[in-house]
Amino acid sequence: MIRFIYADQLATVPLLAETMFRDRAAQFQERLKWDVSVDANGFERDEYDAVNPMYIMWEGSDGRHKGSMRILPTLGRTMVNEHFLHLTGGVTIQSPLIWECTRFCISPDAHDDGKRIAGGVMLAGHELGLRFGLLSSIGVFDARMRRIYRSIGWEPEVIGEAGEGRARICAGLWPFSEEIRARIAASAGLDEDLGRTWFDASFPSRVPETKAAA
Repeated sequence: MIRFIYADQLATVPLLAETMFRDRAAQFQERLKWDVSVDANGFERDEYDAVNPMYIMWEGSDGRHKGSMRILPTLGRTMVNEHFLHLTGGVTIQSPLIWECTRFCISPDAHDDGKRIAGGVMLAGHELGLRFGLLSSIGVFDARMRRIYRSIGWEPEVIGEAGEGRARICAGLWPFSEEIRARIAASAGLDEDLGRTWFDASFPSRVPETKAAA
């Protein structure tokens, strides 16, 4: 199942949180060779995990992390504005209608289920965007991920690139629409209504206001 959960709520799901941060270390440091910090517990965390972001997390039946991404409104602190302005031509991206998505991660234990999990996380992210009335999401990603996003049915508009080979990174905008939501669900082999179900289970009473630090 998918959970929408803020950082200050992670203590309520300790196994899910711990395995997410360990899976991030496995993906970003070990496999992709990014220059990220991993602590003594094997957790990959950075300064943006400390400003109370929202996480979209696929929780397996064993309570462990299977896939996730991190969400922050661009009116507050974001990675793209503080570290990657060279990818946007020096333009700061700040809008209540554009939120940043980072740390898209699939557990190395996902195996053959990886595409379905990736599609589920993106379907949930799309549901969030539609419910919040967003125009698009912005993120910085490894250029090798473009084919994965394309296969899932939600390919970003690339607005800037830098680096060569395995070090090539991109900044992109992912638009929100009901048509794209349907395409993501079909590609992942998931019922489109699952996104709505997951969102309503996490926010049963109302669409929440962002709690991220400004």
